[in-house]
Amino acid sequence: MASQPWPYRFFHRSMEIRSVEDEQQSSAVTTKGGLPNPALHQGNDGVVEIEIEQDDSGTCGYGPLPIFLKFEDVEYKINGSSRNPVKAAIAGVVSWLRMEQGNCKHILKGITGSVGPGQILAMMGPSGSGKTTLLKLLGGRLDGDIRGKVTYNDTPFGPSLKRRIGFVAQDDVLFPQLTVEETLVFAAFLRLPTEMNRKEKYLRADRIIKELSLERCRHTRVGGVLVKGISGGERRRTSIGYEILVDPSLLFLDEPTSGLDSTSASKLLIILGNLAKGQTIYHGNARESMHYFSSLGFVPEMAMSPAEFLLDIATGHVKDISIPETLQGSTNLQEIEVKFLQCKYKTDLEPREKEGNYHSVKAPMKLQLSIQIKKDWTSNWVEQFIILSKRTFRERSRDYLDKLRFSQTVGVAVLLGLLWWKSNIGTEAQLRDQVGLMFYICIFWTSSSLIGAVYVFPFEKSYLVKERKADMYRFSVYYVSSTLCDMIINIAHPIIFMVILYFMVDLRRTTPCFLLTSFAIMLIVITSQGMGELIGAAILSVKRAGLMGSLVLMLVLLTGGYYVQHIPKFMMWLKHISFMHYGFRLLLKAQYSQHLVYDCQSKGGCKHLQSSPTFDTIDLSSRLQEVWILLAMALSFRVLAYFALQRRINITPF
Repeated sequence: MASQPWPYRFFHRSMEIRSVEDEQQSSAVTTKGGLPNPALHQGNDGVVEIEIEQDDSGTCGYGPLPIFLKFEDVEYKINGSSRNPVKAAIAGVVSWLRMEQGNCKHILKGITGSVGPGQILAMMGPSGSGKTTLLKLLGGRLDGDIRGKVTYNDTPFGPSLKRRIGFVAQDDVLFPQLTVEETLVFAAFLRLPTEMNRKEKYLRADRIIKELSLERCRHTRVGGVLVKGISGGERRRTSIGYEILVDPSLLFLDEPTSGLDSTSASKLLIILGNLAKGQTIYHGNARESMHYFSSLGFVPEMAMSPAEFLLDIATGHVKDISIPETLQGSTNLQEIEVKFLQCKYKTDLEPREKEGNYHSVKAPMKLQLSIQIKKDWTSNWVEQFIILSKRTFRERSRDYLDKLRFSQTVGVAVLLGLLWWKSNIGTEAQLRDQVGLMFYICIFWTSSSLIGAVYVFPFEKSYLVKERKADMYRFSVYYVSSTLCDMIINIAHPIIFMVILYFMVDLRRTTPCFLLTSFAIMLIVITSQGMGELIGAAILSVKRAGLMGSLVLMLVLLTGGYYVQHIPKFMMWLKHISFMHYGFRLLLKAQYSQHLVYDCQSKGGCKHLQSSPTFDTIDLSSRLQEVWILLAMALSFRVLAYFALQRRINITPF
């Protein structure tokens, strides 16, 4: 890590051990934009002295602000009870009656540590020891039962820190359809300050690509579970580049070396027999760790790397390690050895760490004030909208405009055209057949639009949560760009569909009828899409959103006005909230008029269409009020989806 060219603070996830300060970087940290430039020097007594070069400008720039992170006696518990309020209440009563403390799991137990500018703090430990939990807690991405004290420049976490902290999660959260270059360039355009022009932002992204050795795959899609893309190591480096692109003041990385090289990857893939319980056994400089454990009587009996030695003693695997005499002969040596080290840490190291946290390093007042100032948006609303719209269109166009979707649209149109070839309304039966075609058109576009929109937000939940936690852009910009891109993409297919079908089935060949029929289908698509977005935003679960979408689709189909025209009064309200009901009526009004006649071969002569039983519940001479109703529904669904999605994203952890 010492060879890295960027002066950032790293939280390198490996094991619960504080490691090395970067010898090449800890001597001086420079910042940009008029911020104070601190220089750190360590005296003979071990106390860190901070020298601040004052800046009279008083402005808060966009460069990395020096941050002193301190955490003391941090504890975290999770409640294992059900999220269902009824079940949770019952479980609580049962626990109270049994005099139990409830179903709580203690994840972190009194963790203490600190890290200053230019330092690297590595946490090493077995799987399940609480490393990811601690990283999320320190990065401000965790809520719940948190105890202890965590400060940044002696200031608690606040919204102003969101854009100063980078966080690389254990699972890479990247859009699979974008290339590596597109991923980093769009991030640069969104996150880098307005003082940099587009060329400078692109060059910054290009430099990151070169420094992370991503040139070979820069034009390859990132990929994912369902999309073939770059390798795991390349995806990992892309995730890291996504965060270091903006010079974060604090950078948290969860397993950053996974896939980067064989040596680092092998260290992170060591299989551990026993799980630690989230308690610390050592916190200090890495170069002093071997001396500390040797003083306790733990000495390797064979040649092994320090990392392997630390992992072995952290998990109680001391087969090739000499141990203190007091532990020899113990029946349960593995458990007793870990408890012994935890106890020694609590009595020997932790008191000195706490003392050092709050007496050795004191953040200057100017840094305390600077960290409370929230950085301005790097671009205005319109600029963010343009950037996000381009990114969204590139991401989704590969799905919506692919050959399979186009073939489906053309294939269904041709099939319907052949089944209803040159249809007419000469008799009641023929009229009924053509009305059935109108309703099937409603079914096809309602189902495809609604089900397609249901999955948009559940699939993008992880990406949206990640970017909102980093405060990359305004939430309103994301929602508007997402909705408009989907609308534009989805409108193209109905137009192609109607151009093929309209003349094959010989519908009314007038320009107003064709345009109104096409417009009616577009309204059906837009409204169905809005309902799908509302369902997906309110649930944000792929499985449950799909199930709810199917139920809503069945409801609007049954109340659409074709299967059941005369609905009982106590069920009439379902018809009024069914957007397919209004879409079907609008299609019929677009195609048929009360002045048209049919069944002229009957004994009674020609009849007006309005007299047909098919139009008992539809007044063909009335105005097109369905247009305004569908527009109001489409707008209402999207407004509700906006607030539902915003609420769910704000409470979703990352």
